Amino acid sequence: MQRGYELWADLTNKNGGLLGRQVRFDIINDASKTEQTLTNYEKLIAQDHVNFVVGPFADDFTVAGARVAKRHHYLFLEGVGTSPSTFQQNLDNLFSVSLSATKYLSTFVDYVLSLPKDIRPRTVAYASSDDPFTQPQIDTAKPQFEAGGLKTALYSIYPAETTDFTPIAQKIIASGADVVVLGTLGLSDCAAFLQAFKQQHFNPKLIIATAGPDQGDAFVKALGGTQSAEGLIVPNDGWWPTKAQDAFQQEQFISGYQAKYGGTPDDISSDTVQAFSVMQVLTQAINKIHSLDNVALMQVLRTNTFSTLQGPVKFGADGQNIASIPFLFQWQKGHLIPVFPLNEAQQNPEFPKPVWPTS
Repeated sequence: MQRGYELWADLTNKNGGLLGRQVRFDIINDASKTEQTLTNYEKLIAQDHVNFVVGPFADDFTVAGARVAKRHHYLFLEGVGTSPSTFQQNLDNLFSVSLSATKYLSTFVDYVLSLPKDIRPRTVAYASSDDPFTQPQIDTAKPQFEAGGLKTALYSIYPAETTDFTPIAQKIIASGADVVVLGTLGLSDCAAFLQAFKQQHFNPKLIIATAGPDQGDAFVKALGGTQSAEGLIVPNDGWWPTKAQDAFQQEQFISGYQAKYGGTPDDISSDTVQAFSVMQVLTQAINKIHSLDNVALMQVLRTNTFSTLQGPVKFGADGQNIASIPFLFQWQKGHLIPVFPLNEAQQNPEFPKPVWPTS
């Protein structure tokens, strides 16, 4: 996320700034504590008198920051807080540019149910942290699969603070499910599950994780190479490295990222894209009224549609992006590419997932 924010600042300053002013980010460590998040945003607004505040990482901290901002009549644009609870806080200053969590797995459900009945999976194992971002995705997909005739082989919800995933992985393996749906928070927990499956030669027909496979080259390295990543699936809210070049500011984003951080487009984290998208929306709103006034900008955000790397953004009354479209992505031959919906696919989905490599 920090990379996304700072990249936007670099590119903006190189192009003359915002309304002719150079911009700078003041990024403060919240130590993953809600209390520190509250303190940080209070300091930024009340003491430092920053022009704007934007979202941190994770839903709980997003809500905390938005509450502080609301007290000071500041808008709060963010890209990560997408759980249902985030939009139930009556925070009329909160605007999320990303796809809402409850929609993330809808394309995966549609894809599986679109398979011919003679090859369609029959059972699903669900394992998720109780995090407000992951569990709603699982709890939305589960009844949809069951309505489509897929039986639940396992439903396991564990504390988000869990660090030992081996017992949960063993339960999934023991279920023998055709499909595994993992409500993971990031690279570390996702890799732990997948390494356990790999070591035990557990080969479901499909595996999808809510987060982890979207972390580019870091994910591939954590699994031991491209062969191990082959066929693994992750939902996505609208950006990928080889997206059509008419995606808003795609070329500037990728070239700027590589110049600043190195690597390849496949190395870019979705978190970086989300942060950059936040600033794209803020920039458009500011340029529309030529003002830095937070109250005036909130009205602009409520009544207009914006363009981002992730696609169109239009805010509902509760701050959700009601224009965002979910996509399904799969690792194929070392690249994370869109495979569903079919009208956006660059390749057909690999089904079933290839078995784990032996070395």
